[in-house]
Amino acid sequence: MILPDWKIRKEVLIEPFFEESLQPAGYDLRVGNEAYVEGKIVNVKEEGRVEIPPGGYALILTLERIKLPDTLAGSMKLRSSLAREGLIGSFAWVDPGWDGKLTLGIYNASTNVIELEYGERFVQIAFIRLEEPPRNPYRGRYQGSSHIVLSRRRIHQ
Repeated sequence: MILPDWKIRKEVLIEPFFEESLQPAGYDLRVGNEAYVEGKIVNVKEEGRVEIPPGGYALILTLERIKLPDTLAGSMKLRSSLAREGLIGSFAWVDPGWDGKLTLGIYNASTNVIELEYGERFVQIAFIRLEEPPRNPYRGRYQGSSHIVLSRRRIHQ
């Protein structure tokens, strides 16, 4: 079951919480302080925006910290207006027990530079109730993230 707006407010810790971001069946996450574009960290708050070049890939940090109880998972989708401009996002589940800001990967498939402003709503997260709590809620290596986090995947050769 996907949580409606009033249950999101009651059951999910979102900091900072903005009333305008609460949707009937989700919450719009906003562009946070940092991004990673073309091998460089960008201070989005200081610059006011981040530019994703045509054919470019960016990691965007959310402004919000999300803390999920062990009974909820999150599923994210790019806002449709950004998809219509050529952005593509592929996002992992937000596992039960997650606590932190999210680092999200976005690809610019258009032929134009696409700008995202600091604080702009760019991804909607829906919260899904699990049948039962998992035996092992998330306690992984990205837990507690507050800055852009590059892949921590270990590559074995």
